Amino acid sequence: MTNRAKNSTLKAVLEVILYDNPATQDEIADKLGLTRRYVTKLLQPMIKEGVVRRAYILDLKKFDEFSEMFDEEKTSREHAGTFLIKDMLRDMAKHICRQFDMSFEALSQYDAEMAEEALKLDYISNNMHEKIRSSVETVISINPYSEFSKTMIMGEVGYDLERIADHTCHIANFALHESDPISEEMREILKSMYKTSRKMVNQSMESFLDERLELKDKVMDYEEKIHELQRKALNNIATQMAEDDVMDKDRSNYYLSLSRVVKAFERIGDISIEIIDTSGEFYRNIPRTTTPERFRRMNL
Repeated sequence: MTNRAKNSTLKAVLEVILYDNPATQDEIADKLGLTRRYVTKLLQPMIKEGVVRRAYILDLKKFDEFSEMFDEEKTSREHAGTFLIKDMLRDMAKHICRQFDMSFEALSQYDAEMAEEALKLDYISNNMHEKIRSSVETVISINPYSEFSKTMIMGEVGYDLERIADHTCHIANFALHESDPISEEMREILKSMYKTSRKMVNQSMESFLDERLELKDKVMDYEEKIHELQRKALNNIATQMAEDDVMDKDRSNYYLSLSRVVKAFERIGDISIEIIDTSGEFYRNIPRTTTPERFRRMNL
């Protein structure tokens, strides 16, 4: 077994100890589908140095001294509790990007079956957010030496990701419930909005997870583009409505749903900006403004 695979298994063992409070190594082994002998082998050096105490508690302060063994570069504001939660955030971001991709593909192809699969992924997104939320509470309760505000920020980013997942559901729901085709011009605008907001999600999370604060300028440039595209999309919808000969209840609902899709891309971009601002506070203690990003734009 490679060191990377071994360390990945050890991380899983430590997560069980931290969040499930097992009484024996047998419980840990059963939870992860490992042999008790292998669990003992993994934990032996950690127990010897007092990182793990029987039965079974993870000393987060001592773990700080050992976390470098996972061959991952720690960022400037990272300590043991957030080290483990960051892995959860990274996994959640990957999952939500998959949900986003599937939702847009369902919209592009008018694939109702794919849209249903994308909506099912939202249940997993909600569960991942709940795990992060409870993990933040656990770390704060057992790790009083940690910086409270820094740990709380981890929970905020998890909530932001869950909000992004909710907005992708508007995209999937359009594909599931609306049968009228989208015009070619409108389809191209939505495609550009998708690509732009997807980049914003990726780079905002890269900024937070890897301390890449220099990405903020690029994300802000994407923000200008997404709002320009939003205006273009809403003008396109208004023109279609004015030219539509049949404006019954179904057609009105169609345009309303299409407007929600446009708004979903814009809100995903706004949340990405919030994550970027969170990165500045987390790593550099740069206070975030209390004014929501969309209201800041109105004052420019």
